[in-house]
Amino acid sequence: MSLSETALPFDDIRNLVKSMPGPDDEAVRKVKERDAQLTKPAGSLGQLEEIAEWLAAWSGNAPPKVTRPLVAIFATAHGVADEGVSAFPSAVNRQMVENFAAGGAAINQICRAYDVGLKVFDLAVDMPTPSITQEDALDEANCAATMAYGMEALAGGIDLICLGEMGIGNTTVAAAVINGLFGGKAEDWIGRGTGVDDEGLKRKRDAVEKAVARLGGERDPLEVLRKVGGREIAAMAGLIIAARLQRVPVIVDGFVTTAAAAVVYAMDPDGLDHCLFAHLSAEQAHAKTLEHMGKEALFDFGMRLGEGSGAALAAGIAKAAAEMHSGMATFADAGVSEKSDDEEI
Repeated sequence: MSLSETALPFDDIRNLVKSMPGPDDEAVRKVKERDAQLTKPAGSLGQLEEIAEWLAAWSGNAPPKVTRPLVAIFATAHGVADEGVSAFPSAVNRQMVENFAAGGAAINQICRAYDVGLKVFDLAVDMPTPSITQEDALDEANCAATMAYGMEALAGGIDLICLGEMGIGNTTVAAAVINGLFGGKAEDWIGRGTGVDDEGLKRKRDAVEKAVARLGGERDPLEVLRKVGGREIAAMAGLIIAARLQRVPVIVDGFVTTAAAAVVYAMDPDGLDHCLFAHLSAEQAHAKTLEHMGKEALFDFGMRLGEGSGAALAAGIAKAAAEMHSGMATFADAGVSEKSDDEEI
C-alpha cells in the first residue's frame, strides 16, 4: 500500500480513513452458528468466544485462524528526552534495538513462548526528532511518509498484527498527543514512565504543558500527531489504518501504542473496532485514555514495559481462541448428547 503524491500529504491519509470497511457480518454469523454446535455449554468460554467472533469479523475468515501473527516494534528517539523526562538516557534506544536483535529482551522470550513473529523497525533511532517543547516533531510530508512506512509492516501475509514501541521519552510524547486530542490538563495524562522521581515527573508535566501550548488549540488529529508526536506513533497510526483496509486484526499494547490508536479514534470513533486492547498499563493515564474512547483492556498484569509485551501475551490468547473454535469437535462429530430443552438444572 502506498500513498499518492499530492499537494497536501495528509489528504491521502484522510481519504484512507474514510474508506475503511466495516466488519464481515457473514463471517461472524458463521462463527456463532458453529459455536452453538461445539462440545461445551453455551457461553462457557466467555471472552474467548468473543475474541473468536472479533477475529472473524475483521479478517473475514470463518472459522478464524491465526497462523502468521507478528509483533512490530517501532523504535525511535525523541529530543524531549534531553529535558530530564525519563529515568534513562537516550543511548538506551540503540542499545535496546541491539538487544532485540540479539534475542535478549523480554519481548523476545514472550514471542518465543507463543510462537509469534517479531520484527523491529528502526525509525532513525540515532536521530532524535526536535524537542516537542520547542519545535514540531515532524512536518506534514515526513509525518505522512512515516505513516506510510508503518503500513508496510503488514507485508508478507501477516494475519494478526501486534503494536510495539521503544523510545526513551515516548510516554511524554504520548501524553502530549493525548492531551492535545482530548483536552484537560497535562497532569491528567502523565505518569512515571520508566520510573522518574518527583522532580522528573514535574519536568514531564512542564514538557507536556509547553508542547500542548504550542498547539494553540489545534485539534486536527494529524496536525496534533505531527506537531507533538513522534515517528513511532505516526508509524503505528498508519499501521492501524492499513490493517483495517487489509482486514488484519490489530492488538494494541500499552499507553504509547494507545496514543497512536487515539489519533485514529479522533479521526473516526469507529476506526478502532478492529483493535483489541491487550492490557491495562500501570501508567496511570492509560485507563483514562481507554475510558475516553469507550475501550476495555483484556487483562491487567501491572505491566509498563512497552516493547509490545502485553500485545504478545494477548496474541497467545487470540491464537488459543481461534484454535479452540476451529479445532473443537461439534456434538455431532463427537457423539456427545446435547442439553435437552426440557432438562432440569
